[in-house]
Amino acid sequence: MARKKFSLLPIDRISITLIVIISILIGILLIQGDVVRASVRNFSWENQKVGADDTSFSMTFSRPMDAKSVENNLKIDPPLAGKYSWAGRRMVYTLLTPAPYGTNYKVQLQGAVDKFAKKQGKNLTLQPFSGAFRTRDRAILYIGATGEEQGRLVLQNLTQDQKTVLTPKDLAVMDFKPYPEGDKVLFSARAKTNQDLLSSKIYTVTTGFPSKPTEEAQPPSRVDLVLDSDGYQNLKFDLSPDGKTIVIQRGKKDSPGDFGLWFMSARKDSSEGTKLTRLESQPSGDFLITPDSKGVAVAQGEGAAILPIQKDGSKPLDFLPQFGLVQAFSKDGTQAAMVKFNRDFQNPTRSLFLVTNQGVNKELIKTTGTIIGCQFDTASPNLYCLITQLLPGDQFLEQPYFIAINLKTGQQKALLVLPAGQRNIQMSLAPDGLGLLFDQVVSLEGGAPTTSSLKTSSGETISGSSLWLMPLLPVADASNAAEIKPEQLPIAGFYPRWLP
Repeated sequence: MARKKFSLLPIDRISITLIVIISILIGILLIQGDVVRASVRNFSWENQKVGADDTSFSMTFSRPMDAKSVENNLKIDPPLAGKYSWAGRRMVYTLLTPAPYGTNYKVQLQGAVDKFAKKQGKNLTLQPFSGAFRTRDRAILYIGATGEEQGRLVLQNLTQDQKTVLTPKDLAVMDFKPYPEGDKVLFSARAKTNQDLLSSKIYTVTTGFPSKPTEEAQPPSRVDLVLDSDGYQNLKFDLSPDGKTIVIQRGKKDSPGDFGLWFMSARKDSSEGTKLTRLESQPSGDFLITPDSKGVAVAQGEGAAILPIQKDGSKPLDFLPQFGLVQAFSKDGTQAAMVKFNRDFQNPTRSLFLVTNQGVNKELIKTTGTIIGCQFDTASPNLYCLITQLLPGDQFLEQPYFIAINLKTGQQKALLVLPAGQRNIQMSLAPDGLGLLFDQVVSLEGGAPTTSSLKTSSGETISGSSLWLMPLLPVADASNAAEIKPEQLPIAGFYPRWLP
């Protein structure tokens, strides 16, 4: 019987050909090893707008990387000093100082190699990566002093050179605190036709900035009432650093001796709503919410007490009998600038102390004048203060000046001496530590104030005011601080504050 001749169908020939080709390619890959290049899978600041609170960014790679090759090849333009840390395929770059505001940054990485390729002696580099981010705009808030802006809260975007009047014409703003996200401002104001400085109500107003980079900003100038003045006088308020709590010092109108601290939620979407709760404690004076937002430092009796923000504040968390006032806290809460009133009736003085959570009480300055204000710098170990010195002579006249104190070395440097006799000066340190904002108020001399006249917190009528910006050089250039000259801004306003 004849054997049948075996023949392949066309589809069989195609299949066998493909199998052979694929086998050859697999063999080539096995011989050459892994040739897939590593890449950056995630850059946490990609196209983000970051602020002073954003202290680090991360990069996640598709493969474990050789750390040194990444660190040697990462380029940030303009440069930002920082330090590296690693956790597997994730690298974190922590900034040593906040990134300067109003700046666009590029991040590039090329030439880095993955960990295993280097061990095998292969020159397999990372796929080139390029990313970008920017910092928040440099923006300030102030109370207008003239014209249509008089008594109104104004936002000046220095980066974009844009001005926005936030509050309506019929309100005279007394005090304000920006929310940490920069999307809103908490402020107290009275009707312009009412000259009673204790008739103020508390409001919020939107700035036009988004609360988060991923959220859409609300339109600016939307005002909401937070707390009215029915039956009470709102004397002073503070907003917690986390933007969640408001503490208000209130006095009962029909009972002059009945005043104390109250607290409430700073956000309408909170489960607490707008519930106002009195903090049961001893009578207290000036106060400041602590950096952790859980306590409030108050002048109480002959000392300073730290009270918990809760209904029962009768048991202080801490009490410092030797100090009468807390001027400022460092951002992490480990340091405080506190004022001691020295008991010398012949020559009364005030001392500024650095107090730490490690038990250090160090006197920094003693003055015959007033310690108006201090702020810790987040970009350096410096404490910036506005202080006055009583001038010799029969006339009571104080000389105000700015001073920078290096808390590590103890070195002190006078930055600027202001004209003698100036009062009601306000200062504000930029969130990136590169500028000090202050005002120079001109009080009304002669003539009767009108019902719409502006007044300082001490009751003096304001006839005008100018804003000044003093650049602060980076820490590395501190030796040139004497060359710093303040610049007068083309703004007629007072009580300036930087937007976070």
